[in-house]
Amino acid sequence: MREVPFGEWSATVLAVREDGFTFFDWLSAVDQTDAEADAGFDLVCHLIDVGVPADGRGLRSVLLRTRAADGAAVPSLTGVFAGAAWHERETHEMFGIDFDGFDDGTGLGLRPLLLPDGFEGTPLRKSFMLAARASKAWPGAKEPGEGHESTKAPGRRRVQAPGVPSPDWGPR
Repeated sequence: MREVPFGEWSATVLAVREDGFTFFDWLSAVDQTDAEADAGFDLVCHLIDVGVPADGRGLRSVLLRTRAADGAAVPSLTGVFAGAAWHERETHEMFGIDFDGFDDGTGLGLRPLLLPDGFEGTPLRKSFMLAARASKAWPGAKEPGEGHESTKAPGRRRVQAPGVPSPDWGPR
């Protein structure tokens, strides 16, 4: 993983593309707003060099990461890779991150992509409260500190793999 200073994000992606990494694989973000130092969002971009591998080990790839402060507009990569438009729209919708200079050729700007009309909020942020979680108890395991930690759930019955005889099979 290559760390990229925030101010050099789009220039670094362009330089890496010029170095042969011409296939844009994906872009997303990771919410790090609860970090003690330098809180914000990690933007991550994966690029692949689809040229013939020289060493026989497979295709080269690079993972680029930069940290954007909460509320900062990230330079758009749509001028470098047109395929980044879908990923930037998704990241904008799910995390609330704005992309400065976004252009997917429609002139409509950053707009909803996956969520239903009228949906409010950014569901992949750590601060987003799931509606189902607020209205009823979590159906799975209890949260740490809840319930009776000393009570152990019953284990599963062991099942033999197909074709394996039971332990009591054979001469005694």
